[in-house]
Amino acid sequence: METPYQNHIKKEDFNYVYEPAEDSFLLIDALEKDLEYLNKKNPTFCLEVGSGSGVIITALGMVFPNTVCFSTDINFKACLMSHSTAKHNNVKMDAINMDLATCFVQNKFDVVIFNPPYVVTDSEECGSHGIEASWAGGVKGREVTDRLLYMIPKILTPGGTFYLLLIEDNIPKEVVQIMSKLGFKSETIIERRVRNERQLVIKFYKKIIY
Repeated sequence: METPYQNHIKKEDFNYVYEPAEDSFLLIDALEKDLEYLNKKNPTFCLEVGSGSGVIITALGMVFPNTVCFSTDINFKACLMSHSTAKHNNVKMDAINMDLATCFVQNKFDVVIFNPPYVVTDSEECGSHGIEASWAGGVKGREVTDRLLYMIPKILTPGGTFYLLLIEDNIPKEVVQIMSKLGFKSETIIERRVRNERQLVIKFYKKIIY
């Protein structure tokens, strides 16, 4: 997978939108590592929740040019940047100013990607519509993530896949347990230590019941 062209973005734009960092590129690496699986799935509709600059969903759209891509972000300026990133990389994508995935129809997406606000903060720091929304995760760094987990069964197709980035402070085992209760299997695709933080990307997919 290629890293999307980003020279259209001005440095000062990142005062308002999360700048691609190690976590962004770890998610791209995870998708690349899982590319054989994704090729077999041949996704039709893909969504990145909280897309920020749009580099992750754009990288996926570059590999699957016939896929219909969507992104959401509560930060309107992030939506503008995501749309611009996709356009400059010849990827067709709709960027929607939305809280998580609250307004989508049921069981639409074959792939959902989320690089959440995972930093442990006070609950009061959650709920911003600005750049703070990209990192302030509240208790366990999971208040935003946990809200999306319960939306996944509603927005993912029965054969769909959900890719989620977490750090150790988020207690990934608890996330796996929540998703298991919702009927999903899990698999850690990639993990990496960045400075004093262990980041990992977990893939979730539906259990097949015969």
